[in-house]
Amino acid sequence: MAQKKVYTVICEHRNRQTEYTGTIEELTETFRYTLECGASWQHEKGCRKVNTNPKTIKGLLTALSNSVCNTQGSCFNPDRYYIKEESK
Repeated sequence: MAQKKVYTVICEHRNRQTEYTGTIEELTETFRYTLECGASWQHEKGCRKVNTNPKTIKGLLTALSNSVCNTQGSCFNPDRYYIKEESK
């Protein structure tokens, strides 16, 4: 059985960075609340669609970005999510 790939996502909140490591499924569960909050606003005018069950790391980052846009839209310093680069 093939081993699932592990990713590290960095969340930047109020200029502090927190790292979360896991597979796509584990990271999706970690950020479940953020995704569901963003999805609850997706039917409002000007809000983006949020996929609450992404299959790829790129899809997860897009869903988190859309969720932040929906919930923190005009905030001065919104949260940011990105992948930690692997050092070789």
